Amino acid sequence: MPRKIILLYGQRQVGKTTLAKQILGKLEGKKVLQINADFAPQAEVFSSRDPEKLRLFVGGVDYLFIDEAQRIPDIGINLKILHDNFPQLRILVTGSSSLDLANRIHEPLTGRTWTFHLHPFSAGELIAHSSALDYHNRLEEWLLFGAYPGVLEYDNRNDKASFLRELTNAYLYKDILELSGIRQSGKLRDLLRLLAFQIGSEVSFNELGRQLGLDTATVQRYIDLLEKSFVLKTVGGYSRNLRKEISKKQKIYFEDLGVRNAVIEKFAPLQLRDDAGKLWENFLFIERSKMLHNTQQQTNQFFWRLQSGAELDYVEEYGEKLTGYEFKFGKKEAKPPAAWQETYPASGFQTIHRDNWLPFLLETGR
Repeated sequence: MPRKIILLYGQRQVGKTTLAKQILGKLEGKKVLQINADFAPQAEVFSSRDPEKLRLFVGGVDYLFIDEAQRIPDIGINLKILHDNFPQLRILVTGSSSLDLANRIHEPLTGRTWTFHLHPFSAGELIAHSSALDYHNRLEEWLLFGAYPGVLEYDNRNDKASFLRELTNAYLYKDILELSGIRQSGKLRDLLRLLAFQIGSEVSFNELGRQLGLDTATVQRYIDLLEKSFVLKTVGGYSRNLRKEISKKQKIYFEDLGVRNAVIEKFAPLQLRDDAGKLWENFLFIERSKMLHNTQQQTNQFFWRLQSGAELDYVEEYGEKLTGYEFKFGKKEAKPPAAWQETYPASGFQTIHRDNWLPFLLETGR
């Protein structure tokens, strides 16, 4: 098996360091070096591009673990030097933001890495730990507080909300502001708040720019950075180039609903909310995405809408198979839009509602 550098991405506080240390803790009889990228002397050495300086640290070491590696300047070229000059060395790297790692690692390390993405807990993982019934009965908890490992340590609603506020204030913007050179932190926060109110809706970058006093290109850049920092996930419109289909706009979802609700300071029970349907759509899309990613299924994800207003919340394209989904927070079935059936007569369709949602998060039905 070829030797590769392991890159482990994921949001802050999602458990990357814990997972890495559990793996390394099982390497009995091996010499392991752990590097904290926040510790200046170590960061300086691992940004030096000097094989001899690096040798002083990794000589005789079997496994090297660099935590939050995006904080080390020129980390990509230095990892290349380590990989090419120290064939005995196995390297594990974590990063809470892909924005710097993606720009500075992938190019110099082409063909030298395996990349993994660690999400907040998925439905499948939580069910494996407890039961499907327990997970089903705690639906409101997932919609309000998300599935960060840290938030699950608390039973009290107020404690969960406090954890999420601290997480959001302390970590959410940290990499973006420090690594991207953005000085308008207030604008970034305002943008995220606007997007939090628009989950499940098509987003106009022009309109967001007008509301924030930013040009469209800056809005697009900020959203791209938020996605690369695993805060948001964007979805495009599906089209086979029919003029009546809308494909240029995007929908935006939050990777974790607890973070979304912390951004707008809204943890009220579902019966007191006017956004339960939006939470439901975000939840189903993100949990479905986790399942597809965790099971390594290469599936294209979209929404679908015509200029006439006919739409589907979610569309999957898997090989030659096309399936449309409508998400209903109630318990009634919906019919597929006539235009969908006329345009894509071989496609499938399903309504996901409060009686059948759990299998959608656990299996593909293929």
